[in-house]
Amino acid sequence: MNSKIIYRILLGISALFLAYICVDSVVTPIKFEEKRAIRETAVVKNLIAIRTAQAEFKLVKGYYTADLDSLVMFLKTTPKKEVMKEGSLTDKQLEAGLTEHKAAKMIEKAIIKAKVKTGMEDVEELYKYVWANDREIIDNSLVGFRRDTIKKNMIETIYKGAYTEANIGDIIYIPYTNHVKFEVETNNQYTTSQGIQVPLFEARAHFNTYLSDLDAQELVNLIDKEKKLEHYTGLKVGDINAPNNNAGNWE
Repeated sequence: MNSKIIYRILLGISALFLAYICVDSVVTPIKFEEKRAIRETAVVKNLIAIRTAQAEFKLVKGYYTADLDSLVMFLKTTPKKEVMKEGSLTDKQLEAGLTEHKAAKMIEKAIIKAKVKTGMEDVEELYKYVWANDREIIDNSLVGFRRDTIKKNMIETIYKGAYTEANIGDIIYIPYTNHVKFEVETNNQYTTSQGIQVPLFEARAHFNTYLSDLDAQELVNLIDKEKKLEHYTGLKVGDINAPNNNAGNWE
């Protein structure tokens, strides 16, 4: 074959290779960021779900837990208590020293007394009786005032149908991994400069857990960039070193 033809063929191949390299250098980062965005949407969803669960756990227990299995068990077995309200106190009642707590206790006492006196069991009938006959309730203008604590399913109440008892356990695993759990730490003894004790928790997922099968060089670049900015190299909520209202580092 003519040497000129061979040279032209090799030149053409080289040009195609260089074109591929150029295109790949542009396309690879774009594809990496697209896949990263999809995955991080799923990771963030679980982190928010964990944050919601931790808030309920602290409300009941007074502290956060680092045990994700215990957190899921708490969600499955603990009812969510809510106060159902009817009626409200007027400015005049408040100025006279009547508070929500005092009014609720007054109603509770009247209900117990009416139940013993009448033998009634139906709650609605008991309230009607108290509002119509109890002198203390009438004198304090609490007719129609009602405060009942009811228990609801925790998972249904706080997640509004997004999770059920069957799949709530999924929130403790980092998406796009082989059931790798989120890292969780707590600092329930943190004390502010004012001497106030504030329980803290942190849940996190490193880039290496949910992006490990993507382009290796792009992952290295991402981690290096976040380290230089002194950011956590992944996604997380909360902070065990300082109160941050349990914010996520993507917010």
